Amino acid sequence: MRRLTISIDDELADTFDQFMQQKGYQNRSEAFRDLLRGELGRDTVDHGGAHHCVAALSYVYNHHERQLAGRLAQIQHDHHDVTVSTMHAHLDHDNCIETMILRGHTQEVVQFAEALIAEKGVRHGKFNVIPVESEANGRAHHHHHHVHLRPHR
Repeated sequence: MRRLTISIDDELADTFDQFMQQKGYQNRSEAFRDLLRGELGRDTVDHGGAHHCVAALSYVYNHHERQLAGRLAQIQHDHHDVTVSTMHAHLDHDNCIETMILRGHTQEVVQFAEALIAEKGVRHGKFNVIPVESEANGRAHHHHHHVHLRPHR
């Protein structure tokens, strides 16, 4: 591990210390590492450097919206190869939330998530992508890729 020394103005340092306390970090180094990993991961995805990813997609929708639940289910079935798991919960009489775990080629995962979020009637869609290295491992499960959570460099 390397040691880095940085200089920042007092106001930013105070804000960072407040952030650390709010998030429960024990030290500045771990808080800084997590922020840096997150930003580098987003940059890797944004610039096409991440070939594989895992992702979480959450969205709220009105299940009374005309044929929306059926359209969402069809999109999910059409992309079953990137869907690991889906959790569905009823928020109230009208609204549901779904959270999906996705895995696969980054471009396919992003296109799938964007298509779901763009469906008419879907509200509050949020998408988080984590770039990972992937290698096929034929011994464990056919047609599954095992991901190793190592950051891209």
